[in-house]
Amino acid sequence: MTAKISIMIVDDHPLFREGLKTIIGRDKRYEVVEEAGTGQKAFDKAQKIKPDLMMVDLSLPDMSGIQLTRKILGALPQIKIIIVTMHAKVDYMAEAFQAGATGFVVKESAAEGLLKGIETVLKGDYFLDSAVSPQVVETLKKLPGKETRINDAHYATLTAREQEVLRLLAEGLPSKEIAKKLFISPKTVENHRANIMNKLDLRSPIELVRYAAKLGLIDMDLWTN
Repeated sequence: MTAKISIMIVDDHPLFREGLKTIIGRDKRYEVVEEAGTGQKAFDKAQKIKPDLMMVDLSLPDMSGIQLTRKILGALPQIKIIIVTMHAKVDYMAEAFQAGATGFVVKESAAEGLLKGIETVLKGDYFLDSAVSPQVVETLKKLPGKETRINDAHYATLTAREQEVLRLLAEGLPSKEIAKKLFISPKTVENHRANIMNKLDLRSPIELVRYAAKLGLIDMDLWTN
């Protein structure tokens, strides 16, 4: 007998979790093996049971679904993640896919799109459900990835984590907030900061902001309003 695909549901609304379980239960290939209402509980449970796929709400009480996606995939990269949310905005979709999710389902169309999304993602493809307007999909497709538009030789010397810290520093976030977002210690953030400043030959925070703006990492309007 073929083992069922194990699925975990992460959403802080019990009734919505029950609805997802009902939909998933229509396909005998899948089995909901666990559920959680917060990001931390989801992470702890995922480490124990290692589900094949996780359905993650974008808005959780203790962290965002984007943060949870990064945290899960940092520890368990083999897990497939589908974001299930009421927010059909292009920036949320871009963040979700950049964080490592491979599916995005809008709650209002979950009944129609969920099973198709699960099947698509398990095949190794990306899934964006049909409730998203064609205009939004076209915009999402045209969004340039940072890797394709940054050709600075010094920037290329930074590790992926240092690049992430650079962007957050340039946005004006303090070390404690960056540490919280990336699930690392403030001391580690400070070490990354020192490495970034050294590698890029920067001498002050304002030089860092100007450098990030030149590369298009941040929107300078945020600093002029």
